[in-house]
Amino acid sequence: MAKYVPDVTTSRWIIIAEGRSKRPTDVKIQDGINKICVFCPGYEKIPGLEVYRIGFGAPYEKGWQVRVIANKFPITDFHEVIIHSPDDKKDLDELSLDQVHRVLQAYHERYNFHFKHGHVIIFNNVGQIAGASINHPHSQLVVVPKQITLDSLAVEPIINTVSESKNFIVHCPDFSQWPFEVWITPKKRSQYFGQIGAESLADLAGILQDTLKRLAKHLAGSTHFHPGVPMVAFKEGPAYNYYIHYGQDWYLRIIPRLVHRAGFELGTGLSVNIIDPVHAAAILRDELEE
Repeated sequence: MAKYVPDVTTSRWIIIAEGRSKRPTDVKIQDGINKICVFCPGYEKIPGLEVYRIGFGAPYEKGWQVRVIANKFPITDFHEVIIHSPDDKKDLDELSLDQVHRVLQAYHERYNFHFKHGHVIIFNNVGQIAGASINHPHSQLVVVPKQITLDSLAVEPIINTVSESKNFIVHCPDFSQWPFEVWITPKKRSQYFGQIGAESLADLAGILQDTLKRLAKHLAGSTHFHPGVPMVAFKEGPAYNYYIHYGQDWYLRIIPRLVHRAGFELGTGLSVNIIDPVHAAAILRDELEE
């Protein structure tokens, strides 16, 4: 069971989840050591209770295209793992657009299934720096009781546009706390993620993949964008987080993990962004060289 502890003077909470320390990891595997991937086809009976799938086959059998299982090492009482595909190498920037759409369909279905249970947070950690413990591409869904106050941002004004589609705008808000932070904001407001229609979901798949490809293109081979301003390069593959805002006026926020937070940020709660969002947006639009 998750333990929720409030701060004595503010509305902030923490979650005590000791079981998380026992979760397995395969992000760093020593040379010469073969380790099975429990998210791959053929090992369906190992990782956890199967709760949903897109594709074919009976539960715990092969044939799935997207698979959702209960997390054995949960943060809260409702915690699921959404396995993006049977492929343990390709992620959303490299999978077919149809497969990205299937992943978002799974997000949508599981969001609506759990909406009655509390705040539904869907997130993805890519790379060890971003908190991933299993290499096989996957996202997670966690439900937090509605009486718990969440310290989450409201929709930022749309400025520094990178791209747009029929239903979404990709932009780098002026209030970007991280270098090359990118938001995907729906043009139709006052909706929960679970309320969007099939057309918007398909549109989101395309613009999400395009945005991830833009980030990979401009960040994969670079160590800095201004002389004397070092950043963590995507040397061994991308490292980023994204999440879908749980509430009304939802958005999808992508945070490349290019810098480490230090004592000033931790001690003050203030973020220092070393890349102007205006420049970040221009680079991602292919208007500026890094």
